[in-house]
Amino acid sequence: MPSTNRKNKNQSNRPKPLRSRSDKVYSRTPVRKSGLRHTTKLRRVKGRKATGAATVKNAQGRLKNFRQATVLAVAITSFIMLLFAPNDAILAQDDTLQQTEAQDTATAGTTLPDTVTADTASAVAASKEAAGEAIGSLQSLWSSFLYNLPKMLIALGTLLLAWLLIKILKVVLQRVLGRWHSSNAIISLTSIAVWLLAIGVAISVVAGDIRALVGSLGLIGLALSWSLQTPIESFTGWLLNSFQGYYRVGDRIRVGDVFGDVYRIDFLTTTVWEIGAPYQPGFVYAEQPTGRLVTFPNNEILTGTVINLTRDFAYVWDELAVAVANESDIALAMQVLGNVAEALLGNYMVTPARQYSKLLKRAGLGDNIADKPQVFISLEDSWTNVTIRYLVGARERRKWKSELTLRITQELNKPVYLHKIIPVYPRQQVQFIDPDGVPVAARFTPENGK
Repeated sequence: MPSTNRKNKNQSNRPKPLRSRSDKVYSRTPVRKSGLRHTTKLRRVKGRKATGAATVKNAQGRLKNFRQATVLAVAITSFIMLLFAPNDAILAQDDTLQQTEAQDTATAGTTLPDTVTADTASAVAASKEAAGEAIGSLQSLWSSFLYNLPKMLIALGTLLLAWLLIKILKVVLQRVLGRWHSSNAIISLTSIAVWLLAIGVAISVVAGDIRALVGSLGLIGLALSWSLQTPIESFTGWLLNSFQGYYRVGDRIRVGDVFGDVYRIDFLTTTVWEIGAPYQPGFVYAEQPTGRLVTFPNNEILTGTVINLTRDFAYVWDELAVAVANESDIALAMQVLGNVAEALLGNYMVTPARQYSKLLKRAGLGDNIADKPQVFISLEDSWTNVTIRYLVGARERRKWKSELTLRITQELNKPVYLHKIIPVYPRQQVQFIDPDGVPVAARFTPENGK
């Protein structure tokens, strides 16, 4: 042993030979070699740890997906079984949990690192907890449904009683009010009030707190007042029409561009059978039905003009103008046309004229109503209009005007009025002028046929 130590000592004291860089030989001490090996080993350990962490993350992701799928399947199955067989659902839930535990145990028993096994166990525990929460939520939902079922039945019974009460009230009110013009409005408002009361009672029974119901109804009413302005205006128009009586079913009215006989009046709209008129385009150019139904909103009552031809007085004044030449005997033409109109409408106008006079007296207006046709004249560009004014039913204007026109034409075609009452026909006048600009009389020649 001493000799060996001495030998090593002598070797260490010997000077080392110097080597140039051209030799390309470098000395490496054992310390440097051991440091490089240590660094390589550290890198390998770090790589293994990184691989293990990635494996753990992948395992956690798989377990998370498995947990979500398990919770969803258990929830759906439990919900379906709770609806049809609540007792069997509880047993099925226990079997499902046992199967899940067995799968988790098998998964945990595989050869994974310790960290993976711990994460797997925590994921399995979380899966069990989530499944239990889902099942508990479904069970509480079913319990609350069973708890609220009597309230729902009471609410449905309240609505059914309201429907029966409305049916009875309609019959009673129709017998009590009779043919009063506002009876339909009273019946409709009563039905609406009963329905609103029944719905309020039903909601309060289900909600269990009348204060929350009142607050929610107030907010809902405020929102509806802003979003449903046109329907609210139409409903207001229906109320005004129901109590003021602007028009009723069967009246002939003109509202805006709509002209016709009222067919149906609803809460929001009015439907009429359209009537043709010469002042609006259509298939019929007279006051006769076109066969079309026209519906317009009731808010037209608030924003437009309502013309009722048959509300309080079912007759209207009509006129017929007959054009005669200025060379005619105008006084004779007025007498003849007046006699023809009186012979046709004299007796017909007596009763309507009296009714009209009474209406005007009641309103404080003048009552100078003629009970027979009247004749007036007016000058036009190159002729004279003899106008006959008479009173006829609002729905018979075309009938009487056609009959009166026929009788006037037959009367004026008689020979006795041949040169006294001259009808106006389209005329053309040709005047000949010589080169000096002086009018000359036309001469008849065989060449020109004049």
